[in-house]
Formats: sequence, C-alpha cells, structure tokens
Amino acid sequence: MTKFIFFTGGVVSSVGKGVTAAALGRLLKARGLKVMAQKLDPYINVDPGTMSPYQHGEVFVTEDGAETDLDLGHYERFINVNLNQVSNVTTGQVYAEVIARERRGDYLGGTIQVIPHITNEIKRTIHLVAEKSRADVVLVEVGGTVGDIESLPFLEAIRQMRSDVGFENTLYVHVTFLPYIKASHELKTKPTQHSVREIRGIGIQPDMIIARADYPIPEEHIEKISLFCDVKKEAVIPATTSDILYNIPLLLKATGLDDYVIKRLNLSTTVKPDLSEWEQMIEEIRQPKPTIRIGIVGKYVELHDAYMSVREALYHAGIANNRKVEVEWIHSGDLEKKRGWEQFEGLDGIVVPGGFGERGVEGKIMAARWARERMVPYLGLCLGMQVMCIEFARHVLQSDEPNSTEFDSQTEHPIISLMPDQQGLADMGGTMRLGAYPCVLVPGTRAALAYNKAEVSERHRHRWEFNNAYREVLGAAGMTLSGLSPNGRLVEIAEIRNHPFMLGSQFHPEFKSRPNKPHPLFSAFLAAAVCHQTADS
Repeated sequence: MTKFIFFTGGVVSSVGKGVTAAALGRLLKARGLKVMAQKLDPYINVDPGTMSPYQHGEVFVTEDGAETDLDLGHYERFINVNLNQVSNVTTGQVYAEVIARERRGDYLGGTIQVIPHITNEIKRTIHLVAEKSRADVVLVEVGGTVGDIESLPFLEAIRQMRSDVGFENTLYVHVTFLPYIKASHELKTKPTQHSVREIRGIGIQPDMIIARADYPIPEEHIEKISLFCDVKKEAVIPATTSDILYNIPLLLKATGLDDYVIKRLNLSTTVKPDLSEWEQMIEEIRQPKPTIRIGIVGKYVELHDAYMSVREALYHAGIANNRKVEVEWIHSGDLEKKRGWEQFEGLDGIVVPGGFGERGVEGKIMAARWARERMVPYLGLCLGMQVMCIEFARHVLQSDEPNSTEFDSQTEHPIISLMPDQQGLADMGGTMRLGAYPCVLVPGTRAALAYNKAEVSERHRHRWEFNNAYREVLGAAGMTLSGLSPNGRLVEIAEIRNHPFMLGSQFHPEFKSRPNKPHPLFSAFLAAAVCHQTADS
C-alpha cells in the first residue's frame, strides 16, 4: 500500500518545507522506491496562473499543462520525476469541485459542510496521486504555516488520513525554524514548542520534527525539542542552512533521516542507496572555477523567485561548463528610463525570460538589440523569443512599427499575433497553450546541434505566437526558424544567423532542466557565453 508523508510548517513561512520534501524524495528514490509529490495550497485562487509573480513567484508548468506552485519545480529537479495536474491542489479547486457537485444534485439535497464534504474532496485528491502514479511513497506538503485559518481544512483532512489508511502508512513531518538571538548568541526552541502545541491542538501529533536553523544546533536543543514536543530524539532532525541548495539531501542523509522514515513506515526495500552521482555533482559545484556573469533582463527581478527555474537552469548549465554563474538582475523597465545600462558592462550572456503585459517590454527589446549588435550570446524564453523577433524585424524593416498585438493591437507589422484558438476567450485562467508539445528541429541549426535530436517535447505557456506572414522576409534577412510544430504551422524556435548565439524558444526549457542533467539549450547558451568570455580575456 502507498505510504503518505505529510509536511507541515511552523514558526515562519518560507521555512523550507518544499525543499525538505524534495530532498527526502531524492533519498527515498535512491533506495529504489517510486516517489510522487503533491502540494496543497490554501489560497482561494484556482491556480497561480492568474497571480502576479510578485505575489507567488514563478508559475511552474507540468507536462500535462497544469499551472502550479513553484515548489513543484523543486520536486521535479530533486526527485527527477514529472508531476501532473493532481500534484497541486488549491482551496479554489476544492471548493469549485464541491460546489459543482452540489449544483448537479450529487449530494441529494444534503447540507454541504467543510466536514465532511471539503475534507473528503481534499482526501480524494491525495488518494488520486497514489492511484495515478502507483507510487510507493507520496509526499504531501501543506502550504502556509500552522495557525493560518485558511489551512485548517487541509490539516483536518491529513489528520483524518491516519484513520483512513492506518498509522503504519502515514508519517507527519513538522518543519520549524529556530531563531538566533544575536545579543545572547543562542538559538531558541520555544517557538518550535509553541508551533507543535498549535498543531497538536488540531489533532496532529508530529512523528518527526525537522528543525531549520542558520547556525549549528547544539545537542541539548535536540533533546529539549524531543522532550517538550513528545517526539523521539532520533526523529528530531537538525537542518542547518546549506550554502548549496542541492547539498541538502546529503546533509539530511547524514542525520539518518531516510533510515528512520524507512523503518517507521516499514518500507520494503533492500536497495543500497546510491548517491554517488549526486555526491560527484556537489563535489564539482564546490571546486573553484571561473565566474561568468549572465544578465537576466525581466520585469519582476525584485523577487528572484519569479524566475526560479531560469536561475536554476543557468546554475545547472554552469556545472556542466565548469563555470560559477553570477546572475546580474536587470529591470527591463529601468532600461526604458535610461537607467541600469551600466549593469551590461562585462556581461558574457543575456537571458530574457517570459512575462505578460506591456510594462517593461521595450526594455527587453532594447536588451535584445544590445546583444545582437555587440555579438553577445542571447537566450530568449517565450516572450524573450518574441521580443528578439520584434527587434530583428525593426532592424530589417528600418522601422519602430513592428510589434506584438499583445502590446499594440493596431500595429502595421504584427510580428507576434494572438493564436487563432485564443480569439474571443473571456476567461484568463487555464486557457493558454499549456503543457508539453512536440517540436521538430531543422538539421544543422544551433538548436538541432544543442539537442542532437530530430524531435523534442517541451512545455508551453503562452497566448501569442510568431506571425507566419513574416517568415519569408525575416528568413531572407538572416533569421532561421529552427524549430517548428510537426505540421509546420507554429514557430517553436528562432535563431539569428551570423551571430555567435542568438536563439529564442516559444516554450520554457527551464522547466525540464535538472542539476545533474542541464537543459541542452541552456548548456549550449552557456558554452557560447564561455567562448565570448574567453575571446574577451
């Protein structure tokens, strides 16, 4: 029977539940177990697709087209597994489903209540992950912090899971934070004690406590947490902040975390854990290496989590190219106001990621022009590809008129236009081109050389596309459309000839990059940036 491990958070938000769950998933997978993950988000939005990145960071997209929480990116990168629609469940989704059933009369005139109807729907989605994946272990993270009123239905649902599937098939992990009082030079366990008391008041007794701290945790603190929180000492796991994100699985393994979980859940595995590849990767990261500066030109750069997968994909490519990537965060809106251009000095490559709305777009176009004219490697992602095409069209046509109809519906030269199946849509949420679609590569192009394949599958999230009316004129001027949909109608990848590396993809390759398997386009881009750096030195 599938085992369920539930992660809750206490003391503060952003305590690291997602990374902790992902790291444990990596350890369990190394023991030969099949692992899947799910994030339960208490907000009422149906999904984060319509939310500002300032509110919730990036929107991560799964293979089957779900717009999800960014923690799913951690799960995929650490565990190396493709998640799906049921891997992210929100309050909005739960209530929408229950209300739809009530409108159909499915409840036969009964009064609809949080218990049992809402909690039953939450449990149904948890079981659905296990049924669809047939996983040995399902990791379930409850978003937010214990004490948040919106989390209560989810906490009640996971509390009921123990009665439903049994003590031997459930494990509750509470992730807390030990604050450091600088004046007295000590860590404090009292907030953890209060947090555990709060969750016990809801009816959940943690089986394990993972104590996060920015400083090493003394043994007496572990004993105190064990005593006052009624958790076995070996189940109180110290988790000191790591200088390398991907080292966390190894740090947790050193505490015996996976051994305790396997014993407590009576998991059947005789596979000796093999983390040699992971250990070698960490060793490579730790090795001194030259630094390379890459600019990310975006409109949400104040919150780095808005581009989390892009940043991580650059780091992954850095490992493969023996470079320590130093990201220069450049606000595209500032460029329009003639500010921030000093940040371009010494850059060896530019990445322009995706985004929506007119704000900051001209700044992104300026960045594309800077990269084209100075022969600096450029990688455009989704909107980043579109602004590259717009800038090139303005150069070819010697006009500032070329644009996207997203930003200028009356432009004489709509280089980027709304997809036909997007015409007349009223709802914004979940209506874009979402998820994995095939892309056929043109032999001999930079894209084909990077992938070393004839066809690939990549994840999309967009409404506008390259206007086929401009294929011929831009192609004659030096643009190669190196990736197309199988029927040839949709432009998936464009690149500029006679440039060291200027390539844009309509899809989001960052979502499929892994720390020990960087995405081919990011790896090729960084290799070009290394060549640029070497040529300049």
